[in-house]
Amino acid sequence: MATDAQWAALEAAVERAVSAKPESLRRQLAGLMRLLDAAARIRYGRRLERLSSVQRLALLTGMAESRVLLFRRGIWGLRTLVMLGWYTQPEVAAQLGYHASPGGWSAPR
Repeated sequence: MATDAQWAALEAAVERAVSAKPESLRRQLAGLMRLLDAAARIRYGRRLERLSSVQRLALLTGMAESRVLLFRRGIWGLRTLVMLGWYTQPEVAAQLGYHASPGGWSAPR
């Protein structure tokens, strides 16, 4: 389970990454988040942030497997941002078993 500090670090990393992107992309991301929240309200009667982890996973998986390419791409983008937020934290990456090195594949293991 992630700590409050780890969640804050994830949010800060995502904010830094997104703030460097064009305004049009930031609007698309905000629209996707509104769409996900609306889908959660329609399907479960609660906001996205209030869903159980099982419900949230089901909703996101459904969008990731949608026939609508734009939904699949949006979920892939969110996934990428979340991974950026986790794997840029050395202690979280270590807990996840991620041992990448700036030296790439040639680095000693």
